[in-house]
Amino acid sequence: MKKILAGLVLAAVTLIGSNAFAQMQKPSKPCIVLVHGAFADASSWAGVIKILRKDGYVVIAAANPLRGVKSDGQYIGSLVGSLKEPVVLVGHSYGGSVITEAANDHPNVKALVYVAAFAPVTGESAADLANKFPGSTLGPTLAPPVPLSDGGKDLYILQDKFHAQFAADVPVAQAALMAATQRPITEAALNEKSGKAAWQAVPSWHIYGAADKNIPQEAMAFMAKRANAKDVKVVKGASHVVMVSHAEEVAHLIEEAAAAK
Repeated sequence: MKKILAGLVLAAVTLIGSNAFAQMQKPSKPCIVLVHGAFADASSWAGVIKILRKDGYVVIAAANPLRGVKSDGQYIGSLVGSLKEPVVLVGHSYGGSVITEAANDHPNVKALVYVAAFAPVTGESAADLANKFPGSTLGPTLAPPVPLSDGGKDLYILQDKFHAQFAADVPVAQAALMAATQRPITEAALNEKSGKAAWQAVPSWHIYGAADKNIPQEAMAFMAKRANAKDVKVVKGASHVVMVSHAEEVAHLIEEAAAAK
């Protein structure tokens, strides 16, 4: 009898311990999904990822196809839909248009973070927003469009213009590597009208550089105000790739969004 009781006690202790361990294994923080923009790739989030992982977040830096707002949004939305935990969706540049689309119909998206990014309303394109206010100098730095088999065109930034235009506050050698590995975007994607604006239902946070040459600072301030952003950070002297040159500031804003109730 004593042996039976001892066995039951041991089993109970083991079960309680197992349940406690299982509870410990459940992620207590949202998953962070990072979406890069045009002329960049997922590696542009490397510094941000390092900080977020150190602080206990699960991070996915998705490969944005850069083919079209609706199709790219559906692609990222499929990834978000596969995740069980709450998600903070973060978009850079054109990636902002993508997360605006991707968050729709996914109730696990708890926050949107726009990093030097477009936050379009329904029927608005990235090109519309970039040209809404003066200041963008991107156009003259683009290489001749690359014709595609489907009749579309791919756009790249000329490598010798990339540093000054896109990443002026990044070391020259690093910017040269970014220029060589840049991902092109279709001309159609930049001109495609946005669908339902997720930021109208999901709270948003915004951060951008005061020295951004791709998207005018006035345009980003306008979008943040229109979205009734929970917080807006303007990084003095930062270029369009603020997540590369100021990873700590970007990571901290993402964590602020993740912690918000």
